[in-house]
Amino acid sequence: MFRSILVTGGAGFIGSNFVLHWLAGKNGSLVNLDKLTYAGNPQNLTSVASGPAYSFVRGDICDRSLIDALLQQHRPDAIVHFAAESHVDRSILGPEAFLETNIRGTFVLLQAAREYYAKLQGEDKQSFRFLHVSTDEVYGTLAPESPAFHEGTPYAPNSPYAASKAASDHLVRAWVHTYGLPAIITNCSNNYGPYQFPEKLLPLMITHALAGRPLPVYGDGQQVRDWLYVLDHCRALQRVLESGRVGETYNVGGGNQRSNLQVVNLLCSLLDELLPGSPYKPHAQLIRMVEDRPGHDRRYAIDARKLEQELGWHAEETFETGLRKTVEWYLANADWVEGVTSGAYQQWMQENYAVRGAR
Repeated sequence: MFRSILVTGGAGFIGSNFVLHWLAGKNGSLVNLDKLTYAGNPQNLTSVASGPAYSFVRGDICDRSLIDALLQQHRPDAIVHFAAESHVDRSILGPEAFLETNIRGTFVLLQAAREYYAKLQGEDKQSFRFLHVSTDEVYGTLAPESPAFHEGTPYAPNSPYAASKAASDHLVRAWVHTYGLPAIITNCSNNYGPYQFPEKLLPLMITHALAGRPLPVYGDGQQVRDWLYVLDHCRALQRVLESGRVGETYNVGGGNQRSNLQVVNLLCSLLDELLPGSPYKPHAQLIRMVEDRPGHDRRYAIDARKLEQELGWHAEETFETGLRKTVEWYLANADWVEGVTSGAYQQWMQENYAVRGAR
């Protein structure tokens, strides 16, 4: 259906999984634009780097002249926009980068896409799409008994990261309704799986457990998240790109609500099983409750019925099957983990966790 697409942020966690999924399905050529900040890793895409359908460009989505040049050179049928600063803790310590990339970067990309789209003709114009990949964190937090987030849930972001993504969502919506840009928004729950940078909960706990280091769990550990295996997310994005309705929002969730403490305990049990000779077994003894982060949302949950009913998508992985695949991947890819846990990452860990005393 698509001869060529432009992906922003395709060297990050979700982006690189999407690139691999897209190219594996022989869905057309793909141009990957990524700034390669700390979380962008071209090693994620080594298996496709030399393929004829893949092109990589290092650059910033805030660079309008670069975006214009890429659109004119590659003439994509769609733009899939992943590029974002995406870690809540980092947004608390340094919010400015989140406003620059997530808000200004999305604005620059929308303006470029709008002018590009205006010049398209015939079938090229009919089929063009702008897919904006966002998060459930824009909706704020849920009480334990509250119904899950749906596409009409009012926005109530509680962190600089969530606020910046909410702003970018609003920009996309405005460009649809004011300028007629054929855009679609998706809001996903917590992703997990291969190639996730180890500042996020699951890879952080895996890497710490393998080294016998403490497993820091914020507050009382009862914050609930809906866990979505990243390849299920990639399948959903392709479905939305191919068949989603212009101007619509689709929530993507795994239907797997777990508290952070439940997740870490399940992970520890899995490591006990897969690493019977580990000197740190039982790994749950490494769990340490630490001071909570400011403004920590208590619960997220996604109602994905619109996506399921309209487009026929369903998550294929349960949390248990997805977690096992994830842990097995990290155990089999120790070199990748070592490569991304650089000095810069260690400095970040010191800044974020050293100040959090045990509870």
